[in-house]
Amino acid sequence: MATRTHILAEPKPNQLRYPDRRSVYWLDELPAEKTGSTTRTELTPRWSELCRSKKHYTQFTRSSIWEVSEWALRAVASERLCSLAQPRSPAVGWQPDRLLLAPLKRATQTAVATSRVCQLALPKRKQVLESFHYSSNPVLLTPLPRKAWAHVELLATPKPVHPLFKGERSVCWPVSRALRNYVASQRLLELSSPKERKALFEGYDPYIVSRAARSASPSPRIQQLSLPLPRKCSSKYDT
Repeated sequence: MATRTHILAEPKPNQLRYPDRRSVYWLDELPAEKTGSTTRTELTPRWSELCRSKKHYTQFTRSSIWEVSEWALRAVASERLCSLAQPRSPAVGWQPDRLLLAPLKRATQTAVATSRVCQLALPKRKQVLESFHYSSNPVLLTPLPRKAWAHVELLATPKPVHPLFKGERSVCWPVSRALRNYVASQRLLELSSPKERKALFEGYDPYIVSRAARSASPSPRIQQLSLPLPRKCSSKYDT
């Protein structure tokens, strides 16, 4: 029996002995060469049946009178067939349709309406003006009590003008002599002039150092931060 070492020591088979490989799978033998220019396809019986054209059936008009066979003339209906042939009876409690104009009774024809019925039969009265044109004193068709009329007159009274109201100002008014001879001050002229807008870096010099920066002295904290870190200082530069 071969051991695992002998099996692993055997050479692998050469899979490239078939150079013309037409499939993704390894073939035991080369495929047959094609002799024709096209591929011939064989139809199955089902495909042949589907390729046939459909038959067109002509519909003949059948006569309304047909012959009855002798067996149909001699047939006797069964008890079940006779029960099914009977019409369905109406439901319990069914009544025929009521006439559209039912006859009125003699008492209904000679009845006299009471005053309450006459009052309920009248249409409701709405507060409608006599005309559609606007009028300062509208006349209502429905009578109102005295207190209601007093409230209506109070609401109809126009709102009075405020005692301090001076009316609209004239479009043209006189200008005083002092205003015409007034001379604007320098500050007023400066405020009335439009604001000058410059570009973002117009007139900017990055190399100019201000006088305050030139005369400034660093604080102890700034001097401490400006020194290099001790771990980054080399020993040969130490003095």
